[in-house]
Amino acid sequence: MKQDMTRTDAEPRLSAAYWRLWWATGVNSIGDGAFAAAVPLLAVTITRDPRLVSVVSAATYLPWLLLSLPAGALVDRHDRVGLMWRSQAIQAVIVSVTAILAALGHIGIPVLAVMAFGLGTCEIVFAGAAHAILPDLVAKPLLHKANGHQQTIATIGSQFLGPPIGSLLFAVAVASPFGMDAGSFALSAALLATLPRHRHRQIEHPPMRTAIADGLRRLVRHRLLRTLAILLGVNTFCGHLGNVTLVLLATQTLHLDARGYGLLLAAAAIGSLLGGLVSARVVNRAGALRALLTALATNVVVFVGIGLSPNAIVLGALLAVNGFVITLWTVVTVSLRQQVVPSEMLGRVNGVYKMLGWGLIPLGALAGGLVAHTFGLRAPYPVAGVLRGVALLVAMPILIRAMRDR
Repeated sequence: MKQDMTRTDAEPRLSAAYWRLWWATGVNSIGDGAFAAAVPLLAVTITRDPRLVSVVSAATYLPWLLLSLPAGALVDRHDRVGLMWRSQAIQAVIVSVTAILAALGHIGIPVLAVMAFGLGTCEIVFAGAAHAILPDLVAKPLLHKANGHQQTIATIGSQFLGPPIGSLLFAVAVASPFGMDAGSFALSAALLATLPRHRHRQIEHPPMRTAIADGLRRLVRHRLLRTLAILLGVNTFCGHLGNVTLVLLATQTLHLDARGYGLLLAAAAIGSLLGGLVSARVVNRAGALRALLTALATNVVVFVGIGLSPNAIVLGALLAVNGFVITLWTVVTVSLRQQVVPSEMLGRVNGVYKMLGWGLIPLGALAGGLVAHTFGLRAPYPVAGVLRGVALLVAMPILIRAMRDR
């Protein structure tokens, strides 16, 4: 009995600093979820043109294409805790301005796009610093568990609690979900400011251009990371090709109101929540390679099915499955990068990875708007599913060899 207690006490545990990061993620995610539900609802009160609705989504992710590389270098040369809380504070200001303009009725698609671009810029810095700092707060054997917890709380906030709350608040007053998001950013910034600063070796940083080039070389020469980044790029392009007009599919084709749309997003969150809770267990039992391939193949089938959904119940169920496998994929790939990339280069490599992986999202969003406008609101999802299937067939042999050689 004493031996069992000693063994349990010796097991590594998640630190108190990690749990403060976890709480900050949860608080911020609830506000983000409310914001994510409110923005498309606000956009469709301004215009019903799917091309214009897609512009707002494209603006949100355009910074990932334009600014991921310099942001990654910034994360590797500056205090990561400071970058996180300051980016959240700036986001609180941006969303506060959005709330005021929405309350006054002085907001249009161009203003929404500018606000979305500003929030996306801050998110690049925050996400890069958060991923890079996690290995400093968590023992390496616990990275899958820690990332799973992060995905779980982010899902609960941004997809499960936030969207229904945002939809309900929007129905009460247009500005209220934006005010809520501003408060969540401010509280998150306060929590993040209490995290310990980890001082790495004092080195003379190379010029920004050289630092970015080092990150590029590191990822390009790593066959597994390179393959995953390119495959992520195709998948996110296709994901937003389909999802950008989801609000129109739900409200116009399936005739849901604002509350129904929020509940539809919450259904997707249930799958994501389950994925965050069990992902570490799935990876431990099935292995990272099998988990990745299963998630990617399921995405293909689900996207084709979403476009054919006869009603909101079927659509919600498919979105739940999609959320599960996306979370599984995310936990595996984030943990992998944290394991194989040195901490002092993690910001730059993550920057390159996200540029390749998320840089095509704006193009996917715009393409989705054009496909929906030309062929109907159901068309983007099957098109995206077929493209994902082709990409998986091409990448699978390379991915299998790279994972087995790791």
